[in-house]
Amino acid sequence: MGEGLEDGLSNMERELEIPVSILPTEAIRSMRILGEKREWKMVRLEESTIVNRWAIIVPIAKRARVLGLRVEGGEADGLAIRSWSYVPGSAGRISFISFRVPEWFDGQKWRVFLNEWTRGLPRCPWKWTFMERSVIGYLLPEFRRSRKIFSREGVDTRIWIGGEEE
Repeated sequence: MGEGLEDGLSNMERELEIPVSILPTEAIRSMRILGEKREWKMVRLEESTIVNRWAIIVPIAKRARVLGLRVEGGEADGLAIRSWSYVPGSAGRISFISFRVPEWFDGQKWRVFLNEWTRGLPRCPWKWTFMERSVIGYLLPEFRRSRKIFSREGVDTRIWIGGEEE
């Protein structure tokens, strides 16, 4: 008579993918530093993902190396970050980050964490220089999408206060 809930509810989480102007190693480093401050137990992730690279007018599927960290235990159990870069056209690299946010960490805890994570980065993650945009493709929708996603997640994108803390 259909499926029941005998096994209990599965853990709900949402995935958030954002184009960023930082390197994958910088994204992971900021998460690692935050996790160490909060004494979270974390494990490294090494995976790959399929990306499309354009050759003249035909997309070619390639693999990109993905670096990541996942929190195991504590208030953020299940929170994970993954980051990768690739060259979409003939030149210029674009990076992406992907967060897996468990439902019990979503909301205010998530907003506080994301704001702290962005402040720990060496540069503003939703802004590219004119030269970077020109090399990658000046009118790509990823540039605007990045700022909109950060804003929707509770980060004030009008100003950026950050940089490396030593």
